[in-house]
Amino acid sequence: MWSRDFALFFVARAVARLGDTMLPVALAAGLLQHGYGAGAVGLAMAATAAAFAGLVVFGGVIADRFSTRRLMIGADLVRLGTQSLAAALFFADHVVLWEICAIGFAGGVAGAVFQPGVASTVPRLAADIQGANGAIRIAESAAQLAGPALAGLLVGFASPGGVFAAHAATYALSALCLLLIRMPPLAHGDRAVRRGARAFRADLVEGWHEFRVRTWLWGVIAVWCLYMIAVWGPSVPLIAAEVVQHHGPRAYGLVNSALGAGTVVGGLLALRLRPRRMLRAGAIALFGFVAFPASVGAGLGVPAMAAGAAVAGAAMSFWGVMWATSVQTHVPADVLNRIHAYDVAASLAMLPVGQALSGPAASALGADHVLLVSAATSVVVALALLSVPAIRDLVRADTLPRAGTVIPRPTRTEHG
Repeated sequence: MWSRDFALFFVARAVARLGDTMLPVALAAGLLQHGYGAGAVGLAMAATAAAFAGLVVFGGVIADRFSTRRLMIGADLVRLGTQSLAAALFFADHVVLWEICAIGFAGGVAGAVFQPGVASTVPRLAADIQGANGAIRIAESAAQLAGPALAGLLVGFASPGGVFAAHAATYALSALCLLLIRMPPLAHGDRAVRRGARAFRADLVEGWHEFRVRTWLWGVIAVWCLYMIAVWGPSVPLIAAEVVQHHGPRAYGLVNSALGAGTVVGGLLALRLRPRRMLRAGAIALFGFVAFPASVGAGLGVPAMAAGAAVAGAAMSFWGVMWATSVQTHVPADVLNRIHAYDVAASLAMLPVGQALSGPAASALGADHVLLVSAATSVVVALALLSVPAIRDLVRADTLPRAGTVIPRPTRTEHG
């Protein structure tokens, strides 16, 4: 797994994730210092999220048509420019909200071009795809822990502009690592790139067809939409509000750290355990997520909430590796970027719905009761995944042809 090229990709993903986790701190501190309120911070973040969610499907088509490495390098260079510009604006004390939103929107467009290529790069660089996904998950989890703390130090000792400058530097390092990678050639049999707007639409339709004929694939994403609306979407803001209100911000920091530590443990478990039916094992692990919203909703103490967060983080991390590996090994290489884009777009589209509904639901039922409902729904989600034969019985793809051969496409009979 630890070839030179995969190591470069690993470093690129780790440093980019570190920078991304620093951004919310920089935006919040910088905009608040310049007289804007929490609504402005949310608007600036929403500009990036909206551009990413709205365009990532088209980014998947582009990534399947052209060199993913060049696209990712280009996207990193664009974001190097946008974050450098943001740093310059904050250093110059010239902070106008619409300019910050425009910069965020441009960064979201670049992210939509970058993200689909991640899915197809891992199987091209690593023979042990599950191990590679586990290692990347561990690195991203460690970055999630370190990024906000590092951003806080930079804000304290320098300024928000310093955080944006550091964020830009992470994209520069990511682009350099990607530039140094020697990408293996595409599998023999990948179709030639078709030109023109009509061909672009045809590629988009083809990606949808490849997505639709795999029951295990669209089944998981359909269930995951429920998870985002009823579990993860409400849990993030309501847990933050409940813990801070009853135990203070330090307790919330401890709970968040426990969540991050749990995700590292889940990645380590994914490196060691090799279940034959990966999605079944991942769905069973997801039962552990109930501990997080349930412990907060039940009003337990900080140690119990931290323990629940750690268990939930491990469950989510293990599932994430099982899911990513299944997609990367069962989907043909020439449509993998588009399939990954559909996955990302569906998940992101439902997350703000759940977050928007959390406030009215908490007002009507109480935040603690909403969290208990989310905990119960997380159990329903795991049971739903296990109830679909195409999901629970999907066998790992170790026996499929190795990279360099064409992976046969499924028929409706094979996948329901």
